[in-house]
Amino acid sequence: MAERILHPIPPTWNRESEILILGSFPSVKSREMAYFYGHPQNRFWKVMSVLFEEEIPETAEGRRAFLLRRHIAAWDVIASCEISGSADSSIRDAEVNNLLPILEGAPIRQIYTNGKTADRLYQRYELPLTGRPAVCLPSTSPANAAWRLDRLLEAWAVIRSD
Repeated sequence: MAERILHPIPPTWNRESEILILGSFPSVKSREMAYFYGHPQNRFWKVMSVLFEEEIPETAEGRRAFLLRRHIAAWDVIASCEISGSADSSIRDAEVNNLLPILEGAPIRQIYTNGKTADRLYQRYELPLTGRPAVCLPSTSPANAAWRLDRLLEAWAVIRSD
């Protein structure tokens, strides 16, 4: 059964952030951890650690520091929605986050979406407000099992070239 949930994690960014990575909405595990991509099978932190040649940060504060050190901002498109568990496919009645404080407060040069759901929601709700196109990267979610780690690393390497 779907329940209405408010996004519990504030955005990670500062005035030096140059890249913005947007997910759709935090999973149950991410909400429990109180930070993005908290599910142990989500490959986001593995991808980031390989791309930037750092150890995988284990704590929410370590993950936040990792992103800021690399000038990466992170948040989600959705501010609140009805959702069953962690399934993006169950998202209903979504309200979106206001991205303008980040886009106006930092020199963001590229926006990336983590997966097709985040991209679809960004294109529908955020693009008309921001006027800033986003690049869709393959989802790091364990539900995207068709993308092995090596393929994810190849696709996500674009964030290093920006």
